[in-house]
Amino acid sequence: MYLRTKAVCFFCLLVISLPAGTQQDTLALTGNLVQGGLAFGQVEPSSRVQVNGHWVRVSAEGEFIVGFGRDYPAKANLTVYAKDGSHETHVLAIASRKYDVQRIDGLPDRQVNPGPEVMQRIREESASIAEARSVNEDRMDFRSGFIWPVHGQISGIYGSQRILNGFPRQPHFGIDIAAPVGTPVVAPAPGLVTYAEDMYFSGDTLVIDHGQNLSSSFLHLHKILVNVGDRVEQGQPIALVGATGRVTGPHLDWRMNWHQQRLDPGLIMGEMPSGK
Repeated sequence: MYLRTKAVCFFCLLVISLPAGTQQDTLALTGNLVQGGLAFGQVEPSSRVQVNGHWVRVSAEGEFIVGFGRDYPAKANLTVYAKDGSHETHVLAIASRKYDVQRIDGLPDRQVNPGPEVMQRIREESASIAEARSVNEDRMDFRSGFIWPVHGQISGIYGSQRILNGFPRQPHFGIDIAAPVGTPVVAPAPGLVTYAEDMYFSGDTLVIDHGQNLSSSFLHLHKILVNVGDRVEQGQPIALVGATGRVTGPHLDWRMNWHQQRLDPGLIMGEMPSGK
């Protein structure tokens, strides 16, 4: 067994192939090596992959994905273990981002600190949706690519945060798309419905798992059109835009998760099509 370490520094788009005389040493990686980004990897079949000590699911064909959350550290150690037991670590440089932080003071305490009964509900809901997002199957529905679940004006961006009366709130981990109540929401990629419930903060909430623990969440819905356990296809209507939960107006909040990493759908999609 042997270990070699290579430093690999990239900002947003990475395409590498690192042959070192044997097939076992080959790695190809494409995607966004930036906080909130998602990368798609290819190694030799039968290889295993770890990222910062976390085992990553690898398909029979050697395909895998890896995500980087909002506050991901500047480096990620990606280790490829070959069938013969040899392994090689690649140090990935993860670009940082600046996020919008808004401070609001003078709010009534009830708007900042929910009461004990509400907090109990929030804790229970958080546990339930965490379980729904923990599905980790061999499916690779994300292979189809992604389409916008709804078209409209981007009204909220990933990573922004509010500080209310001096207390930091949880950052916004999705992308908000303004649209009238009742506007159809379609599945951005195929997948399996793992959650469909009303939540305190996010109202009617739907989660679709796209395989290898990559999921999409859709918040503040007016109506959910599918059920837990349903298989959905790309472009299939799954819900209607709403204004449920704690919102200031109708919109869709689309979020993506890979394991514990909260990703930015905007990095995957790019610009909203004009004229929509």
